[in-house]
Amino acid sequence: MAGKLQGEVALVTGASSGIGAATALELARQGARLALAARRADELAATAEAITRGGGEARVFLVDMADPRQVEHLASAVVEAFGRVDLLVNNAGIGARPLIESSFDDISRVVGVNLLGPMLLTRALLPGMRERRHGAIISVASVSAHVATDPLYSGTKFGLRGFSLSLNRKLRGSGVSASLISPGFIRTPLTARRRGPMPGPEVVARAIAGLARHPKREVIVPRVYRGAVWAERLAPWLVDRATGTRVP
Repeated sequence: MAGKLQGEVALVTGASSGIGAATALELARQGARLALAARRADELAATAEAITRGGGEARVFLVDMADPRQVEHLASAVVEAFGRVDLLVNNAGIGARPLIESSFDDISRVVGVNLLGPMLLTRALLPGMRERRHGAIISVASVSAHVATDPLYSGTKFGLRGFSLSLNRKLRGSGVSASLISPGFIRTPLTARRRGPMPGPEVVARAIAGLARHPKREVIVPRVYRGAVWAERLAPWLVDRATGTRVP
């Protein structure tokens, strides 16, 4: 699996399925050594097996990204296993129920997985990247980080976007990059109930691999969603009409 990321150590969260699994496979195809993190052991093992079957290297780390102690342990366990982390892909994410139907624990879990987990994992791994003056942090948000659609889900994704953009500015000249990728509707378990054609997670995986090689502040995938993002910025009242009134 020799490629453009040959020998780089990549940690991908939410690597058991969807965008995370596709990203792990793509990074391995380009030569990276993979640390795969998620809660579902069987699916995670299947991703690792696919990588090793193709000649790559992958190790599995079980973690619940909503648990800060597990997140901290993940960071130390991966560094112990590989010696370092060159590329962090903050991909783990979950959807949200309507806000008024969500309990305190529901809200805490969504915030923990979608926002606090990535912050804590980045905090744990960033010092080593800065010391080596080498590294890339790529966070997977959503078009919902640009177009406000759901109070809880968009709230966490807007937060992740602010975190990544701020980090990008703070890290300039350090040798470490921070990038954000915002997918639209992609064919994953999270969109299983949606109808209509959607691209597969491979399109996002290729974009993430591209950001690892050539960092940018943020990208939107697929490109067609850029129109919705600009509509929200320039004429939010049009988006108000399109989305209609719903229970928050």
